[in-house]
Amino acid sequence: MSSGLRGQRVVVTIYLIIVAFTGVAGYMTATVVGEINPPRFLFLVEFPPTPLGLAAFGALTIGLVLGVLLVAVTVVSDRFDDAAPGVDE
Repeated sequence: MSSGLRGQRVVVTIYLIIVAFTGVAGYMTATVVGEINPPRFLFLVEFPPTPLGLAAFGALTIGLVLGVLLVAVTVVSDRFDDAAPGVDE
């Protein structure tokens, strides 16, 4: 197994943990706070201010933001990887 594959697995695992934690935090927020205005995902889709609605909103929002950033980092690292393995500079 190459180190790149293990690194990608670690990054994806951390990503999934953060998204799951955000969903749990949204659920907990809705159970503790009384009156919440319905949030809008991407200013288009309105989620109900229920525990499941806020959990889905939080997980989708963080998943999208972090997902876009991770894809951008992957594209840039694939395109501009000039380092040759085993060569010291």
